[in-house]
Amino acid sequence: MNETAGRENGERALKICQIGENEVITLAAGEVSHYLARMSPGGAIIEVVKAKKYDPAVKNTLWVGLTKDFGVASLTVPLPELDDAFLVRVQRGEGIIAGVNERSVLLGAYRFLTEAGCRWVRPGPAGEFIPEQEAWEINVELQEKASYRHRGLCIEGAVSLENVKEIVDWAPKVGFNAYFIQFREAYIFFERWYTHRNNPLQKPDLFPKEKARAFVREIEKEIKKRGLLYHAVGHGWTCEPLGIPALGWDPGKYRVSQAQRRFLAEVDGRRDFFHGVPLNTNLCYSNPEAKRLIVEEVVRYLKVHDGIDFLHLWLADEINNQCECEECRKALPADYYLQILNELDEALTKEGLKTRIVFLLYMDLLWPPEKEKIKNPQRFVLMFAPITRTYRRHLSPVKEAKLPPYRRNRLQLPSSIEENLRFLRAWQQVFPGDSFDFDYHLMWAHYEDPGYCNIAQLLSRDIKSLHEIDLNGLVSCQVQRAFFPTGLPMYILGRTLWDAGLDFEELTADYFDTAFGDAGAVCLEYLRRLSALFDRPGLWEGKSGDVEREALRSSLAEILQDLEAVIEKNSRQKDRCRAASWNYLSFFSRFCSLLGAFLTAGKGEERNTAWGKLKEFLWENENHLQAVFDVFEFIETIERKGAAK
Repeated sequence: MNETAGRENGERALKICQIGENEVITLAAGEVSHYLARMSPGGAIIEVVKAKKYDPAVKNTLWVGLTKDFGVASLTVPLPELDDAFLVRVQRGEGIIAGVNERSVLLGAYRFLTEAGCRWVRPGPAGEFIPEQEAWEINVELQEKASYRHRGLCIEGAVSLENVKEIVDWAPKVGFNAYFIQFREAYIFFERWYTHRNNPLQKPDLFPKEKARAFVREIEKEIKKRGLLYHAVGHGWTCEPLGIPALGWDPGKYRVSQAQRRFLAEVDGRRDFFHGVPLNTNLCYSNPEAKRLIVEEVVRYLKVHDGIDFLHLWLADEINNQCECEECRKALPADYYLQILNELDEALTKEGLKTRIVFLLYMDLLWPPEKEKIKNPQRFVLMFAPITRTYRRHLSPVKEAKLPPYRRNRLQLPSSIEENLRFLRAWQQVFPGDSFDFDYHLMWAHYEDPGYCNIAQLLSRDIKSLHEIDLNGLVSCQVQRAFFPTGLPMYILGRTLWDAGLDFEELTADYFDTAFGDAGAVCLEYLRRLSALFDRPGLWEGKSGDVEREALRSSLAEILQDLEAVIEKNSRQKDRCRAASWNYLSFFSRFCSLLGAFLTAGKGEERNTAWGKLKEFLWENENHLQAVFDVFEFIETIERKGAAK
């Protein structure tokens, strides 16, 4: 009997066999089965079965499990619960997918499928490109370890529950291993979407904080289902211990008792909430009772929320608001911060809690301590958060760590790469332990690069530099909907954090070929031209001259006219993923035209009118763009720059 006939009679049918009952490995086996079946031209059904142990004598089977199940000794990592590595050895559809931990098994499954031709260019079904390929024709040999331990995404912007669930599902498909939910209930991010801030054409919904809490519980299940490392909270530890909730950055009127007020930082002779925002308010950290309140609140929280892998303990989200009382002036904020961290470690150890604590270099805490040291480095992870850095230059090592003097409540934050990295280097001399970059490439800076090509290349260069500045990865604090016109920066972020040796140009070409088909290279060239065209800081600040505005106006019209012709020729695609890509590109062309009109408009009424037209376009089309573009954050960003209102 020939092989084709044998397959038709079921003799060559492939099955997936998972070892054990772990839900992450169950998902990995299910995903391999699901995508292989979709790849099959005939839509084959590929059965998933379970076994207690590996049996190499069983044929026509693709086994999925831990490296220990297969006796693989060649893969070693420093911390198996945190570090990822896998082995894929598949010939003619059968073989093994093995990971050093459950999450690595899932990551290995997606890498296997990627090598077989699958791609995920955006979250959701319309972002999946699935080629035709018979399962028994697939040969993949991989043995990989992640370049970096920390490869995460952090919730920001405005989001629906579906947005977050889709990006958590998408993240491991391109190599991410962690997700960070800020605050206790992430209320502000959901509230922005469901009340439709910045879009008067949408009817706002009521959004109680109880609903946000329910959403977080759902997302936590999705994180656990994939074995992702769960980062949590960050903001709020300076007000939640006082019984005052941290829901966002909106100022308000809060009633503060005398018992509470004595813990607040004294600034300009007053103890009150800084500009009316509790989470932006520091405490009187020289007060032992204030430190005790924070420590007890963290311990209490972790005893209830035991699924957290990394608990972030941050101070106030503002600068120049440290306590000015006589006792607090005796030490730097970082010294008091480390006192809190050391007390917390002792309390967690006493309770038998092994949760790792993330502390941050941010605002006043960029200045390292002068007296204190962390007593148990294994408990802690240093997080470098250079929120005021420029995104027009990439990270590169600095040799010296000479810092400006600390001037309490009279500080100016650094903007250059060199200045920021000097603070990091100074901290690294104090704390040599685990660390990562907490960065903001896709929070605001990408809006000044509509083509997304410059920011994608900067991401690639920054990621490749992390080893040189002794950081073990990156957690990206960003809008979740950063896929308009493409998801190139997000794709580069995930893939390069997994493998820092990947070539940017090759990844980019592969992405565009997948997303757009035969005309992918043409699309890429137009988007690169648009990125270069809009790379003029003066335009975004409303400070450009007539010559610069006219240069943008004439060049943009020419580029968009040619791009529209390409879109018209290629927009009718049978493949769902590519059809969606061309559809978004069509909207993007109109968006760019209105954006260019706004940036090249004169001052006053002319500029405001152009801005109004751009906003109206976004408001009217927000439902079409909801999955890929954060209209709230775009409008907020542009108007905050003062160039529009």
